[in-house]
Amino acid sequence: MKFLAFASILATATAFTVTPNAFTANTPFRLDVQESDVGAHRSRKATIVMDGKANAIRDRIVTVKNTKKITEAMRLVAAAKVRRAQDAVLATRPFSETLQSVFGGLIQRLGTEASELPLLTQRDVKKVTLVVISGDRGLCGGYNTYIIRKAEQRFAQLKAAGVECDMILIGKKAIKYFNRRGYPIRKEFETGQNPDSKQALAISEELLTTYLSGEADAVELIYTKFLTLIASTPSVRTLIPFSASEITQSGDEVFQLTSDQGKFGVEREDLGAAEPQEFPNDMIFEQDPIQIVNSILPLYLNGQILRTLQESVASELAARMQSMQSASDNAGELAKQLSLQYNRARQASVTAEILEIVAGAMALE
Repeated sequence: MKFLAFASILATATAFTVTPNAFTANTPFRLDVQESDVGAHRSRKATIVMDGKANAIRDRIVTVKNTKKITEAMRLVAAAKVRRAQDAVLATRPFSETLQSVFGGLIQRLGTEASELPLLTQRDVKKVTLVVISGDRGLCGGYNTYIIRKAEQRFAQLKAAGVECDMILIGKKAIKYFNRRGYPIRKEFETGQNPDSKQALAISEELLTTYLSGEADAVELIYTKFLTLIASTPSVRTLIPFSASEITQSGDEVFQLTSDQGKFGVEREDLGAAEPQEFPNDMIFEQDPIQIVNSILPLYLNGQILRTLQESVASELAARMQSMQSASDNAGELAKQLSLQYNRARQASVTAEILEIVAGAMALE
């Protein structure tokens, strides 16, 4: 029996013994592999088994990269809207130049008589109406915050000087903010990102009614003045009553959005005041020149309101461009830092697995 058991073990060991001639054959070696199997093998991705920390970092990298795509798209959309706003400003430029030229010629013809017009007469200021222009949306940096803070400061200054004050609000952000805090609000307007002449006309009619009825002795405009794509400043100016010298002598600035190697820039062009139109002394007017000037001033106010709305929209879009550019840059930097953390976590996981295998092999020896 012992001899039979030993012979059985010897036969089993011989069956698992590899000889040098085991891989030699008279026929050539062939490997039959289908093309579909090769393609499947090439497209197969390595399965990395890691701890939860590395997987969480990997998911966060994907999220940050998707956020960067969104912010970059929003930046390009804002740039396209800035160009549209600039085209709208250029379209209204010929009308404003002609209006300024005719007004200057009539003022020279009338002389001191023009100062008797209601819209050109200075009053003792006892009540002021503030026109605050803000945006309708966020994601534009400190654009809305700065304009609201400027309006609060001006309101406090007027109250400290003993002057009554109320507000006409333009834009959802200003409307929501000042309504919550109980400020005296006369009227609210929403113009959107494409202001037109009808909206400007409605606002100018409200201002004229407020001033001519004696409900306000002055109307001040608080808006964001466009400087560059990365700079804009909240400004305060007296809108009504008008100053004849300011209308005839004020120049204008035109901004053009440019692009160079994927980077946006602004070209500024300073335009001087329009030359006053000359009216001969023997020219006979069908209407009194005083009435003509009195009818030109509302048109001038309407043009100023429209231009200010367009400039505020351009400032908001430029602020959004800059904000989205900063967000895209921050997302790219964060993705790099997370990639480093992910690689370190993966290396630590692989190292830990190797140490476990080595420890297990040493334990079996």
